[in-house]
Amino acid sequence: MSSFQDDTFEGQDYTTQSFSVGEYENCEFVNCRFASVDLSEVKFIECEFVNCDLSMASLHKTAFQDVRFKSCKLMGLHFEDCNDFLFAVHFEDCQLDLSSFYQCKLKGTQFNNCSLQEVDFTLVEATEAVFLNCNLLGAAFEQTQLSNADFRAATGFSIDPEKNHIKGAKFSQSGLIGLLRKYDIEVE
Repeated sequence: MSSFQDDTFEGQDYTTQSFSVGEYENCEFVNCRFASVDLSEVKFIECEFVNCDLSMASLHKTAFQDVRFKSCKLMGLHFEDCNDFLFAVHFEDCQLDLSSFYQCKLKGTQFNNCSLQEVDFTLVEATEAVFLNCNLLGAAFEQTQLSNADFRAATGFSIDPEKNHIKGAKFSQSGLIGLLRKYDIEVE
């Protein structure tokens, strides 16, 4: 198994060349293509992905330990397939549409300026998560732990307070409709 530390990978297209399975620590990936690439059992520790496309990549037992994604396309990813040991991710200006975090632990996770349309947050532990300027249209929240989560600058969400734990969660006045949508009432 290969090991890489403090390396920068720039402009690599792993859809046409092989990606070395191994451990990547404190590495940076810039303008790289991983779309539909098998990243199974790869370990990323304190890495950063900038302007990369990881859409539809296979994440079976992939480790993301304190990994940051900036301006990345991450559509259709199944984060629930990842290794959950020390799983910690942060997203900024990313497109995560149609992805799934089913049963993931996302305590304190930051989602800043992200598109999270049709994302599955079912049975997720997202206590203290922040959804800053995020579009959550069609995102699924079912038995989700959202205590102290921050939705004040999020849009498009529909969260049933009877089916999710929202104690201490923060919502803007305009976002309250996302908590009442199931009642089919009109708020002016």
